[in-house]
Amino acid sequence: MDLDVFSAQAAPAEWLVIATGVAALAATVPRRIWLLARNAITIAHEGGHGLIALATGRRLEAIRLHSDTSGLTVSRGRPTGLGVVLTLAAGYPAAPLLGLGGAALLGTHRVTLLLWVATALLLAMLVMVRNAYGILTVLLTGAAFLLVSWLTSPEVQSVFAYAVVWFLLLGGVRPAFELQAKRRHGGAPDSDADQLARLTHVPAGVWLFFFHAVAISALIGGGRWLLGF
Repeated sequence: MDLDVFSAQAAPAEWLVIATGVAALAATVPRRIWLLARNAITIAHEGGHGLIALATGRRLEAIRLHSDTSGLTVSRGRPTGLGVVLTLAAGYPAAPLLGLGGAALLGTHRVTLLLWVATALLLAMLVMVRNAYGILTVLLTGAAFLLVSWLTSPEVQSVFAYAVVWFLLLGGVRPAFELQAKRRHGGAPDSDADQLARLTHVPAGVWLFFFHAVAISALIGGGRWLLGF
């Protein structure tokens, strides 16, 4: 374990960065693998709702994660206004923006810092999770980060960190397309986009475009940082 959390580590070989990206893509595209891997994106999604709820002065009451990779974040406060709009809007961009932040850290080779920040965020989220499956999921994810950062070599830490960040960037793109497909077939009437439409009188399609734009922009920007462009 590297005790100097803020120090820069050696840059990985370019082939390793590309290989971890390919591995992350392989966890994102095939449906069967995605159905399991998507739990990590749901953690980020609900964590985004929770973080912005707190930042806007709302009272965060519960986060729930379900085995079908859906989730629910419950906060209390004004039923209208900027706070609830920002809270609802934060879910879909959360994973891509976390990936972008992770890519920025990896762009300066601060692998250890990334692992410890991720562990701290997961532990903070765990306090608010209120169902057994959610607790188990966040615990296992946090334990993976902790064990890698504590017990493994710098090379393994680097592979793990790059794979995670690539997955957040690549996996963060797919949920908005899934929501778009559901809405096209009359599903998800209470999705984040539809709730935002009712609150703001801005069409749900515009909010979907916003989710797409954030995810794709984060993937392009984060990918450039990871590949050293």
